[in-house]
Amino acid sequence: MLLNNLFYSNSYFLDTICYGTDFKKCMENRMDRRQRKSREAIFRAFTELLQENKSDHITVSKIIERADVGRATFYAHFETREALIEALCQDLFCHIFDAMNDAQQDHRHLFQCEAPQSVFEHLFRHLRINDHQILRLLTAQCDGLFVECFRDELGRLLQHQPHILAEGAKRGIPEDYWLSHVIDSFIGTVRWWYARGLSISPEEVTDYFLKANQMHE
Repeated sequence: MLLNNLFYSNSYFLDTICYGTDFKKCMENRMDRRQRKSREAIFRAFTELLQENKSDHITVSKIIERADVGRATFYAHFETREALIEALCQDLFCHIFDAMNDAQQDHRHLFQCEAPQSVFEHLFRHLRINDHQILRLLTAQCDGLFVECFRDELGRLLQHQPHILAEGAKRGIPEDYWLSHVIDSFIGTVRWWYARGLSISPEEVTDYFLKANQMHE
């Protein structure tokens, strides 16, 4: 977890699936339609399998069989199954980041919605509907990889929320500690909400989260 060297970029490519913040996974050229369709099929197969299996029981063989693509096609997009999980998380935060910067129309995402102003409410909305099984991944005890990636991406996103950084600064809290606290609090709130059956709205849970951390958006 690299909270001392956080960054985010909206330098993504028109008409491509977003690759999140890992530039090594960004393509230098736009994907053609066939590449986009195969990539989307792989994501769709993985999220369908998550409805039936724990993520650590889902193999590349199962994914390519469900997606009806070849093994070479899978590895042309993702080096490993773990890279697929990371890319799913990164695409979520790319969508959140672009919505925050009114850049939704610039390129194509797996995640789509009418975004609220609050980045936290925006995340809670996607989590409530378990969009692409992200709630299952974030609350599963066995999937530390997705949680770690979520933490890193949320940290990068918060670096672009100066008012949130200012909340920690005015209390004399070191920035890395403050970010770690906010991230832990957010994930803890998601798990508390999940344990209560998601019985309150994303707006309400956002309000509880902000009040508990004495923050404003």
